[in-house]
Amino acid sequence: MRRGDMQGVCGEGERRVKALLPAMVVGCVLMGIRAKVSVYDALIRGAKEGLTTLMQMAPCLCAVMMAVALIRETGLMDAMSALLEPVFSWIGIPREAAPLVLLRPLSGSAALAAVRQVMEQTGADSRASRLCCVICGASETVFFTGSLYLGAAGVKKSRYAVLAALTAYAAGVLAAAMTV
Repeated sequence: MRRGDMQGVCGEGERRVKALLPAMVVGCVLMGIRAKVSVYDALIRGAKEGLTTLMQMAPCLCAVMMAVALIRETGLMDAMSALLEPVFSWIGIPREAAPLVLLRPLSGSAALAAVRQVMEQTGADSRASRLCCVICGASETVFFTGSLYLGAAGVKKSRYAVLAALTAYAAGVLAAAMTV
């Protein structure tokens, strides 16, 4: 295929994707009418529940975002990276990847910014960049999702959930360091 031919193929797929969402909305409305459900009332109820959930999650989201901003802006991230550099070096994590390892449990967007910074510093094909990509793709933002879901569910005592999630994260980071 020539390059011009690929643009035609991509354009067709893009048109299909753009038509998918309106088709799904129409399909949901038709299914609601067929089931004799008041579609508009169901939509309003769902919007109210969504806003209620958002209001329950907002304090958790604000706390996590503030913590990430404080860690980055106060220089605590650099200090923690320097302090843990011998440990990271011993398990095979390059110095450039340390901020990602520390940020990923807190925030996905901060972790992606760290991945971008590592790629700019070391190049996309470097071991540090590949390791960061594997860690980012194979792990979860423990505190963010924990505070989000536990807060939305109204859980006051998380017991061992956070400890278990952090242990799984550490195991994933170690496995990535050993295999990448």
